[in-house]
Amino acid sequence: MNKIVLVTGATSGIGHACAETFLKAGYNVIVTARRKDKLTELYSRYGENCLILSFDVCDRVSATEAISTLPPVWKNIDVLINNAGLALGLEPEYEGDYTDWDTMIDTNIKGLLTMTRLVVPGMVERNAGHIINIGSVAGDAAYANGNVYCATKAAVKSITDGLRIDVADTEIRVTLLKPGLVETNFSNVRFHGDCQKADKVYQGITPLSAQDIADAALYAVQAPPHVQIAEMLILATHQANGTVIVRQ
Repeated sequence: MNKIVLVTGATSGIGHACAETFLKAGYNVIVTARRKDKLTELYSRYGENCLILSFDVCDRVSATEAISTLPPVWKNIDVLINNAGLALGLEPEYEGDYTDWDTMIDTNIKGLLTMTRLVVPGMVERNAGHIINIGSVAGDAAYANGNVYCATKAAVKSITDGLRIDVADTEIRVTLLKPGLVETNFSNVRFHGDCQKADKVYQGITPLSAQDIADAALYAVQAPPHVQIAEMLILATHQANGTVIVRQ
């Protein structure tokens, strides 16, 4: 059987691009997200090379049940792409929404930890595997009104670095991808569906695409076994860091 990749948050954006990129490259891919109908619509054409699992990474019980009930031929996951994540709101910390905070922390940090805990022990047992965590340039330094989102992505970096240390005595590789400005539905979600606000984020600059990040993930996985792409910061040409963006 081909190598098996599991992608969380696979219905749109970077997750969707990663799933399709690995499917086209000949991998078997487990696609996960909350909405089964959306997953079925996107991936039904890939047939036996794609397995659909519907659960919320924030729900540890459902995630555990889903992974535990994988068919035997799908259980040995070779690549875990922890992509599920989001930003909500763009207000000063003292005006932040409690629900937005909880959702970001539960998804970006605790959901990633849950999937790592469920999948990586099998990799350790087989002494083989690759974990790719989708971080952000926002994890390098806070920006105005980004407070909690930036904190969650800083946590992703620390968690990824810690995991790399924990498996350094194995053949497992751990990669952190840190995208900058990527044009997906990210900003639409952040602004709770306000398309006008979301569109302004990408005005005056050619942003990255989800495919750019998927290509980076495939590159990391296909690097020679002795090469570990530990961390990759991927920015648009006119973006210098999380706050310096030159718009034309």
